Amino acid sequence: MFPDDIQTLAQQAVAASIRRGVMLATVESCTGGLVAGALTAIAGSSAALDRGFVTYSNQAKTDLVSVPAAMIETHGAVSEPVARAMATGALSRSAAGLAVSITGVAGPGGGSPDKPVGLVHFAAADADGVIHVEKRFGDLGREAIRLDSVRTALKLLLARLEP
Repeated sequence: MFPDDIQTLAQQAVAASIRRGVMLATVESCTGGLVAGALTAIAGSSAALDRGFVTYSNQAKTDLVSVPAAMIETHGAVSEPVARAMATGALSRSAAGLAVSITGVAGPGGGSPDKPVGLVHFAAADADGVIHVEKRFGDLGREAIRLDSVRTALKLLLARLEP
């Protein structure tokens, strides 16, 4: 279902999560649940993944993971503050000890000069705090941007699980 490299990253994340005894949560906008899908494609992932939130709309970000509507209004949904709030919100709304969030512009439309197609913000939150990563993939096409975002999110989880 997923490319081999994504399957490998997901396997590694599930194994590291189980080994460390840390449940995971995902909060996804432009990937629409693909990170959670990659994790759940791995047998035994129920011992690693607590839940996945698909927060495609701004309202879903507010309702499901407590991103303040004023923050979205001020910074836009595709921004560092919102990515951070999504990840921390997932921790407070789940039994997870580590959450990863993704918000971006996958295209083909929806971009702007400040937030072009291919701009994606990621955050990972755990008891040690929140880290943020910004990627500018460029306009590679919707599918490539989404798959590259899944790769980045899984690598971010692994970086927190295997420091």
